[in-house]
Order: sequence, then structure tokens, then C-alpha cells
Amino acid sequence: MAAPLDGVRVVDLGQMITGPLAARLLADMGASVIKIENPEGGDLFRAFRGGRYGGSFISYNRNKRSLTLNLRHAEGRAIALKLIAQADVLLDNFRPYVMADLGLDRDTLAAVNPRLIHASITGFGPDGPYAQRPAYDTVGIALSGMGSLVFDPENPQVSGPTLADNVTGMTACQGILGALYERSRTGRGCRVEVNMVEAMIAFMPDPFSNYYQTGAAQGLYTRSSVSQSYALRCSDGRLIAVHLSSPDKFWRGLLRAIERPELGADARFTERPDRTKHYQILRGELAKSFAQRPLAEWMARLSAEDVPFAPVYSIDEVEHDPQVRHLGTFYEIEHPTQGPQKGIRPPLRFDAERGPVHSAAPTLGEHTDAVLAELGIGAEEIARLRAAGAV
Repeated sequence: MAAPLDGVRVVDLGQMITGPLAARLLADMGASVIKIENPEGGDLFRAFRGGRYGGSFISYNRNKRSLTLNLRHAEGRAIALKLIAQADVLLDNFRPYVMADLGLDRDTLAAVNPRLIHASITGFGPDGPYAQRPAYDTVGIALSGMGSLVFDPENPQVSGPTLADNVTGMTACQGILGALYERSRTGRGCRVEVNMVEAMIAFMPDPFSNYYQTGAAQGLYTRSSVSQSYALRCSDGRLIAVHLSSPDKFWRGLLRAIERPELGADARFTERPDRTKHYQILRGELAKSFAQRPLAEWMARLSAEDVPFAPVYSIDEVEHDPQVRHLGTFYEIEHPTQGPQKGIRPPLRFDAERGPVHSAAPTLGEHTDAVLAELGIGAEEIARLRAAGAV
């Protein structure tokens, strides 16, 4: 089958994560994405961990072509406008003033392409007291309230993967898809705006709703106590995660697996609200039990009792899990100069087929000559533009 976004043309001006991720998600569904980069170093994420082709950049830029353009050079900007005139979607994640400074303000974009969907991603929104501040992932996590749910106040430190950046990029993609559908009905373009703070707040509606409903403080263990989820250490030092949720059958199954029927008779744990109230005490009791047997034995016991669980894998272990292998989650693709590249397949399936992974992330300017040639610019003119610092 054809990919859902076959024929959709995207110009990606994004840097780092939010914009590039949104564009990559569109590419994974078949869109043709041209990534415009500054000739002097390109996307800042290229060198995030050294070199010009690091893992951080690769993960957000597969299925794209890289075109180097100096947008502050009149001829470079003119080429960008030619591409935008032919595009369906334009993506940027600059601070609110940058596009206007580059000569790519709303009026200019509307004049060259009234059907354009322009997705603008910012940290705090297009206006307001924080609009011109810089924003990165941890800023979004903190200001949204998420930080209070993941940072231990007794030992505060940032850990774990990117959250706010990824959530914002996914939200931007969602908005673009909605705008494409609207345009199919009306023929009109649309400006899609998303900011990191609101995307993160919207990502976790339940703590806000629960606070407004009950007035109860929401903290580090609020969700885990209510959902009855645990991370426990086994006798061999390995960790296992157990998530009982609300069905009482999982609690009863856990008691059978750990051979602790007396916990079920304990008034502190009889009903789920009791277990929520005494979460830390119950966690201590479960920790004692799980410390008695190795991971493999607990996996067998919990599986036999139909208890929701999973081993806590390190990143290098994930691809070797039998279910992950069965799903074919990881792929390997060859880049013509950078060699084999391994990545994660798009998780969406349409009629049982995944979106295409047809190319590895591009090297800086890898497709400049090809894209310019598609615009009717000959080799001699490309050489002149390059010498002039436009591309």
C-alpha cells in the first residue's frame, strides 16, 4: 500500500529535537522532507556528542534530505522561498522573532503559498512574559509541573530520557495532520502553533484533574501508589516492574505468586484504597519477598498467575527480548558514506504495514546539489551560489 503521506512535501527548518522529530514522524508516514541547514555546521544536534553525525542527530532525522542554505543571504532565502512555494508543510522551532528576522514572516509565507501549513514550535508560546526566553527539555519539565512528579526533593537531579522535547514534537505532528485534513476539505492553509509548556501540561492531565477534584497534593509517588506499580530488586540483583492497576485479580495473583496470603488478610492491604494509603509499607513487604528469588523465577511465577510485569532492561538488552525480536522493532540501514546505521522502526502500522525507512539520516548538505537541480538550478550556478556563501 502507499504510505499515508505519500506526495506531501515538507520543509524542515528545525534544530535539535522538537521540529526535527515532528518532521521525521511525517517522513515515517511517507512525506518527502527536505531539511534546510546552515552551511556552517548545520543542525546543532549534529555535533551534540562530537563529530557531525552523532547518534542524537541520527535518531531524529532519518528519511530526510539535507540541503544547506544560508537563510541570511538574499539568494539563500530566495531558494528557500522557492521550496516553500511548492511545499505543503513548513516546520520551525525558533523563538518567536527569528522567522521575521530571516525574512520569512507570515505575510511573506502567505504570499508565496496560501495553501501552506506552517507549524511553529516555541518554548512558551508566541507572546507573553516568557516568550523570548530560551527553552530546552528540562525547562519544559520543570515549568509544566512534571518536575515535581519526577524529581526527588531530597536528592533533586535530572535523569532519564528526553520528555518535553519529544512530547512537543509529537504534539506538533498531531496538529499538522489535523491541518492537512482541514485543508483537504477547505483548500486553505493554516498556521499551527504549539509550545513546550502547554504540550507538557496537556501530556499529563490526570494529576491536574485529580488535584482540582480533591485538592490533594500530587507528588513523587502519587501515581504509583494509586496505580499500584512497583520496581523491585530480585535476589540476583536484577529489577522487575509490576503494575497491578485496578483489577483485584492481579492483586490476588501476586499474593499467590509470592506465597504471602497473610498480606491479603492484613487490614492495611485488604482493599485497593488501603493499599494506596499504605503504599510504602506494602512496597517494603513486597521488596522482602522479591529479594528471595532471582528474576527468571519471578518472571515464571508472575506469568503463571497472569500478573502484569516486565523485567527492567538496560538499553542494550531491549532488542534481544523475544517479543521485541518478534515485532522486528529495530532495523539496520546502510548510509553511503557513514556505513551501517541501526534504528527503531516507526511503531505505527497501516493495514499491517509499517511506514517506510528508506534512508538513513543525511550528512550535512548531502542532497544540496540534487535538490537545487530539481529547482532548475544548474551546476555552474550552484558553484557560484556556493562561492557566494548562499548554499
